[in-house]
Amino acid sequence: MSEQFKIFLSQLSETNATLDYFTDFTKIRANVNKISIKLNQLNYLIGKENLEEAIDELFNENPKVFEVLDILIAVRKNKRAKTFNNNGEIVLLDTYFHTPKTILEYIEETGLSEVFRNKNVTNLVDYVFGIEVGLDTNARKNRGGDNMSKAVSLFFDNANIAYKKEVSNTVFPDIISLGADVKRFDFVIKTKKKTYLIETNYYNGGGSKLNETARSYSDVAPKINQYKNYEFVWITDGQGWHSAKNKLQEAFSIIPSMYNLATIELFIAKIELEGIIKY
Repeated sequence: MSEQFKIFLSQLSETNATLDYFTDFTKIRANVNKISIKLNQLNYLIGKENLEEAIDELFNENPKVFEVLDILIAVRKNKRAKTFNNNGEIVLLDTYFHTPKTILEYIEETGLSEVFRNKNVTNLVDYVFGIEVGLDTNARKNRGGDNMSKAVSLFFDNANIAYKKEVSNTVFPDIISLGADVKRFDFVIKTKKKTYLIETNYYNGGGSKLNETARSYSDVAPKINQYKNYEFVWITDGQGWHSAKNKLQEAFSIIPSMYNLATIELFIAKIELEGIIKY
């Protein structure tokens, strides 16, 4: 392991999370608002001892109200969840929502019946808001990447570096080495010397994705760097890389312009010397 790579590895940050990373309340409110009318109608079931009768009454009034029963057990409709029914068949969860009999079966067997009868919740809109907060934790991985992009943007903005974001490689038709596949670069910066095509990411945890990313960029970098007017830059960070440090080290030896949040200032100093071209 080279000394330079050891230093790079030691500089990887513990987190790039800002307070808005943890929960996206705007998205949560939007998700709840879309089904709030149906949830308010389902509130009719809360406190009812005779749920069979209450379900029949509500079904006769508006059968579509039961379409949102899946979120009450923290399952999103687009997941198309499946389950064994009492006949030993594998069925989609939402097949329970079409008749009063199967709705009652669903409510009883999921445990929602006791939640309703005992008034463990008093308002299903508030209850689903809480569920959405819990489910939103699954989106934190994506927000980690977004936070990295924001952090890099902040570095560039503070240095008055002109850049473009989310730029397709089709904008550079002279780079024919990338083939027919369309690639979108997170940032593009032009100097009087060359154009820098920049990718950014951040990994808190491990997984196969890290190896795939390192392998992909190790392949892309030489294809771009063979053109004297272009250079591929990879800005990455996060403790997750310790679980894939062999692949990261391999990429480090292949990609000349590789930085983390601790060394990005070196890249900025370099391009400032070359003279930034304003867009």
